[in-house]
Amino acid sequence: MKNIIIKPHITEKTEQMSEKLNRYTFIVNKKANKIEIKKAIEEIYNVPVLAVNTMIMPAKAKNRMTRSGVIQGRKASYKKAVVSIPEGETLDIYGEL
Repeated sequence: MKNIIIKPHITEKTEQMSEKLNRYTFIVNKKANKIEIKKAIEEIYNVPVLAVNTMIMPAKAKNRMTRSGVIQGRKASYKKAVVSIPEGETLDIYGEL
């Protein structure tokens, strides 16, 4: 189950979602489906999961200016899952980092 959940996705927006709506965001394996993600979260954090929403974030081209010129690169695409849990439950995502 560890290879399904890659890492928690922590931003200001996801922190607000976790505080107000009890929704947590994770970066997951691109081949994982919602049922596998739900089972993995329930097994790792021992918390019931109400719903799982997934989205695939597209790849992006990145440019960076340096002394020697422009360096062009690419940021890979990834799959993101938003997990809803019942009120009163919490996930200790910082303990896993």
